[in-house]
Amino acid sequence: MLALSPMLVFMAVYLIGSLLAGDFYKVPLTVAFLTASAYAVCITPKLRLKERIAIFSRGAGDTNMMLMVWIFILAGAFAKAAGAMGAIDATVNLTLRLLPEGMLLPGLFIAACFISLSIGTSVGTVVALTPVAVGIAEQTGASLPLIVALVVGGSFFGDNLSFISDTTIVATQTQQCRMSDKFKANIYLAAPAAIVVLVLYIIIGSGVEAPANVPMPEWYKVVPYVAVLVLAVIGLDVLAVLLIGIVLAGAIGMLSGSFDFMGWMAAMGEGIMGMSELIIVTLLAGGMLALIRHNGGIDYLIRVLTRRINGRRGAKLTIALLVVLADLCTANNTVALITVGPMARDIADRYGVDRRMSASLLDTFSCFAQGIIPYGAQLLMAAGLASITPFAIIGYLYYPFALGVIALLGILLRYPRKYS
Repeated sequence: MLALSPMLVFMAVYLIGSLLAGDFYKVPLTVAFLTASAYAVCITPKLRLKERIAIFSRGAGDTNMMLMVWIFILAGAFAKAAGAMGAIDATVNLTLRLLPEGMLLPGLFIAACFISLSIGTSVGTVVALTPVAVGIAEQTGASLPLIVALVVGGSFFGDNLSFISDTTIVATQTQQCRMSDKFKANIYLAAPAAIVVLVLYIIIGSGVEAPANVPMPEWYKVVPYVAVLVLAVIGLDVLAVLLIGIVLAGAIGMLSGSFDFMGWMAAMGEGIMGMSELIIVTLLAGGMLALIRHNGGIDYLIRVLTRRINGRRGAKLTIALLVVLADLCTANNTVALITVGPMARDIADRYGVDRRMSASLLDTFSCFAQGIIPYGAQLLMAAGLASITPFAIIGYLYYPFALGVIALLGILLRYPRKYS
C-alpha cells in the first residue's frame, strides 16, 4: 500500500488543490506529478538517494515513455505547421460541406471510429482529427471539450478492435488465441457501446448546424492530413508518418505563400514548445511509476486481487480489475496488457474462462481505463492540441464509459452467451 501511495498523493494534490481553488486550471499537472514523484523517491527504502534517482531516471527514459515523447514532439510540430499553412481551416470547411445538417457530431464520431479501426492507433487518430474538431467547435459554437472528447472516444473504438492495434496484438498473444476470434468476441461489447453513443450524439448534435456561407475549401491544403491517414493505414511507422506530414505541410505552405521557410521553422518550433508540459508530465509519470513498480506496488495488487477468486464470473471480474489497475499505474494500456496478460491467461485456464473472452476483456477494459485517465497519452495529446485541460474532457467521454459499463454488464449477465 505504501508503494502505491504516490498515486494517491498525485490525485490529492491535483484534485484537492483544484477544488479548493475552484478551477482545474490553477494547479499545473507538472507540479502535481513533481510532488508525487519527489514523495515516491522519499519513501523508497534501503537505497541511497543516488540509487533511487537512478531507478526514477530509468523509468522516465523507458523505451515506451521515450516513444511517447518523440510522438509528442513530432505531433506538435505537424499540428502547428499544418495549421499555419491553412490545413485546419480547409479541412473544417470540407467537413462542414460534406456532412448533412444536424449530423456534424455523429459524423465526426463515425469518422474517428473508422480512422482508428483502419490505422489501429488511438494516438494517431487523436493527432489527425483533434485540430479539425477544434476548428469545427470554433465555427459552430459547439462545446470544445465535447467535440474533443468525441474524437478521443471514437479513437478507442479502433484501438480496441483493429487487427493492427498493439493492444489487440498483445491481448491475443498473451491469451494465445487468434485475432479474428478475439474480434468476434470483442464486437459484442464494442458495437452496442458505439451504437448507444452514436444515438446520443445524434440527439445532442441536432442543434449543432454548419454555419451559413461556408467558404469553398482549398482542397490541396487538406493533403497533409490525408497523407498522414493513408500512410498510417498502409502500416508506416507513426514517427515516419508525422515526419512526412511535416515536410508536406512545409512544402505546400511555401508553395501557396502561406509562409516562407523561416515561417515554417517558427511554426514547428512553436508546436514543439507547446508540447513541453506533456513531455515533462510523461517523464515524471514514467519515473514515478518505475518506483511504484520497484517497491512492489503492482505485485501487491496482483496478489491481493487473485487471493479469493470464486467461479468463472469472479475470474472475469478479476481479469478486468487487474488490467484496469495496471493501466492506472502505468498510463499505457499496452504495457498494462503485457504486465497482467500471462496472469490473466492462468486465471482463465484455471477457472474455465474462454481465452477469446479473456483476450476481449483484457483489451476492452484496458481501453476503458486508458480512455478516462487524465494522464494517459491520448487525453494529454488531445488536451494539448486543443489547449484545454484533460479534466475538462473527461466528463464528455461517453464512448469509453459506455464501453466499460457494457463490458461489466456482460460479465455479470454472462453476455455474450456464446463465449460464456
